[in-house]
Amino acid sequence: MALHLALCLCVYLLSILGAEGSIDDFDCVEIYKQPAFQHPLLKNHKIPETFSSYEDLERSDNYEKKDQCPKGTVPILRQRNGSESFHLNTPEHLGQHFATIQTSILDESIYRGAEAEISVHSLNLQVNQYSKSQIWLENGYSGQLNSIQAGWAVHPRLYGDSATRFTIYWTGDGYGKTGCYNTQCPGFVVLSRNHRIGNQFSGSSVYGKTSFYFTLQIFQDRSSGNWGLKLDNEVIGYWPKELFKELNKGVSFVRYGGNTFMSTDEISPPMGNGDFPVADVLKTANFKNVLVIDSNYKRVYAEEKNLRQYADTYECFRVRYLGISRSSGMSFAFGGPGGRCSY
Repeated sequence: MALHLALCLCVYLLSILGAEGSIDDFDCVEIYKQPAFQHPLLKNHKIPETFSSYEDLERSDNYEKKDQCPKGTVPILRQRNGSESFHLNTPEHLGQHFATIQTSILDESIYRGAEAEISVHSLNLQVNQYSKSQIWLENGYSGQLNSIQAGWAVHPRLYGDSATRFTIYWTGDGYGKTGCYNTQCPGFVVLSRNHRIGNQFSGSSVYGKTSFYFTLQIFQDRSSGNWGLKLDNEVIGYWPKELFKELNKGVSFVRYGGNTFMSTDEISPPMGNGDFPVADVLKTANFKNVLVIDSNYKRVYAEEKNLRQYADTYECFRVRYLGISRSSGMSFAFGGPGGRCSY
């Protein structure tokens, strides 16, 4: 990646050359002038001391360490022309497909977060398609649904290319009037000086040869009640508790895995690495060291009896539970080629 630093209307500009050859521009904005603080509920919000040590944490090896904003500022990705804030990430919307491991709706456990190592893959998608691999934390029903999501996405309509990028999303009312991707609307508070939200990954898994992972943790901070986002070894930001009503009671539903959206020609894009899941992790998209954070704020394996495998179209996408091992913890594989999928 290449770095260019220039003064631009009270912000600095980071121009990052990605692995796909495209250039992404990040504005380095004063931390309290970032989009989050334009939210009416966050006008008097102060970054809690709980997250005050984030700059001292070890940096991720999945990104260049030299490219960062000046102290006191945070990077905000400039969205390209034609990018959209839309989101249809629920089973009720036609064209959505899922292959996931998720907690049972009959499970009455309350969680305070989730964690996993997620394999990264390259895909080539059409403009009106997307393919994601992520974690969902949710509580509430219908128009009251609170949802936090994070992982990787190939989303040409959002980003203008088919690069695999770290992507987040939230909604506080079931995808109604609140929520958006990344920092496109006020809400998520960026802490890291490193360009993470919307950034391309520096590598990708190679079929049959190497697996490329990142570690993702979403957690409710015990002191503040805010929802922190940790990427590898760095807390990169958080969703303030003011954004949510149901999630502040804890998480009632956790989902790990893949999600796709098909274009108007009714062709669903590939999920994961584009192949059906197998036991050989070098040949499949997978999550390993899958954990939940329980009601006592401890990182533990979810009880297997409370988990279910879900794939809504077996001919296009599948999920395969791989069990628990010493090397990979709790793990599963998922994905598929997509195509013309039935409902």
